[in-house]
Amino acid sequence: MEKPFSTGLVWFRRDLRTDDHTALEEARARCRQVHCVFVLDTEILDGLPRADRRVEFILACLTALDGDLQALGGDPACGLIVTHARAVDELPRLARELGAQAVFTARDYEPKACGRDAKVRGVLAAQGISFVAVKDQVVFEGMEVATLAGGPYTVFTPYKNAWLKKVGDWPLVGADPQPAASQPAGSLLPRPEHYRRAVPALAAIGFEATNMASLKIPAGQAGAQQLFADFFQRMDSYHETRDYPAVKGPSYLGVHLRFGTVSIRKLVATAMARSAQGRPGAAVWLSELVWREFYFSILANFPQVAERAFKPAYDRIEWEKGARAKSLFAAWCEGRTGYPLVDAAMAQINQTGYMHNRLRMVAASFLVKHLGLDWRWGEQYFATHLNDFDLAANNGGWQWVASSGCDAQPYFRIFNPVAQSEKFDAAGKFIRRYVPQLARLTDAQIHAPWTVPSLALHEAGVRLGENYPRPVVDHVAARAQTLARYSVVKSIR
Repeated sequence: MEKPFSTGLVWFRRDLRTDDHTALEEARARCRQVHCVFVLDTEILDGLPRADRRVEFILACLTALDGDLQALGGDPACGLIVTHARAVDELPRLARELGAQAVFTARDYEPKACGRDAKVRGVLAAQGISFVAVKDQVVFEGMEVATLAGGPYTVFTPYKNAWLKKVGDWPLVGADPQPAASQPAGSLLPRPEHYRRAVPALAAIGFEATNMASLKIPAGQAGAQQLFADFFQRMDSYHETRDYPAVKGPSYLGVHLRFGTVSIRKLVATAMARSAQGRPGAAVWLSELVWREFYFSILANFPQVAERAFKPAYDRIEWEKGARAKSLFAAWCEGRTGYPLVDAAMAQINQTGYMHNRLRMVAASFLVKHLGLDWRWGEQYFATHLNDFDLAANNGGWQWVASSGCDAQPYFRIFNPVAQSEKFDAAGKFIRRYVPQLARLTDAQIHAPWTVPSLALHEAGVRLGENYPRPVVDHVAARAQTLARYSVVKSIR
């Protein structure tokens, strides 16, 4: 059967790999020859800090992807075209220049990305060029997992049960079957001579170096495979280790899922296979992957959550304002709250761009339910600083903590940061790493230094109010204030 397109253009975005890549496979199935492009979109980049670890990670992944495409095409000329421009202008221009009859890409679900893609689709259509968007970054999208009434799920457990039932017979490894899949794959075209150049350096696109190199986060699909191979050896004990920040428990694949250097279908397939063998760690990790899908579903079906509370009544809450609110927020951002586990968590994100999942809950809960600050402040801070920032998961997590989201924790559930510290960092190992001025306190003392006798503090070199702050709020008083603040919605469960 004749392929419908002579030349196709694959637009890479959050899918920086060649393995199990649905847009690339679709393009090669429907086009005789294919070009590949990534646009360093100035509309996105111009809104970022000039020193941003994610930009460094992306550039490293693009270099790896370029090499992977050259290997796939069997020719160094068959690599990735990388440009630095406004994507809504650049994609149509490139399609014209390269003589493409169709642009293929993986769907994005964030509101701004959807708006951008709609503009690109419109301009391409005016030029007679097709825009083909396919599913790649999730197993199920939109309304593929729906209630019996035909609506989106808003409670996780029923969603998970329906998701697992639907996924049972679905071919997880590989893209959705396509009628054209039996045809010979279209070849990767050599890039025009003026596009055969290395991925731009940081300075060339207006960015500065960070400490990313010292963090040694492996990039590209090879880096993702390396991390997953390591996690596979620990997956069976994930349920026992995942909540302890001083323990190597998580997969550390968040940034790779965010930028698509790993196939979600292959991760789910592996987790399902291990879970079917009765491995509880794999079952718990699979559940975490389903939470990711759940939040994608919420964002896609309720895009207003990107700006407002999922439960509208929660937007009636009066958050702290004025100079005191700004002072408390600065203390939280800079790890100066006087609560060691919270401060250690903030030091971790500030120094590495990563925060352990248990600590994300603890730190977020402290901001909202101890400091009385709008959850959107914290959401934005995480969005700016997390290497693995993903709008759907970040928004879902913050609204869960704030009790304003779907299937969120009850408003009266308020984490005690000292109890969390004693439970999940009992020996203070994590705190000592990120709050070294407390290192000489005993395991029992380190969780609440303001309760330690003066002589013991002196012997440990801790001077409250000088080299370590006193608590900015009292837990008992803050809890009472939070319950009062949430009284406007206490009838909502």
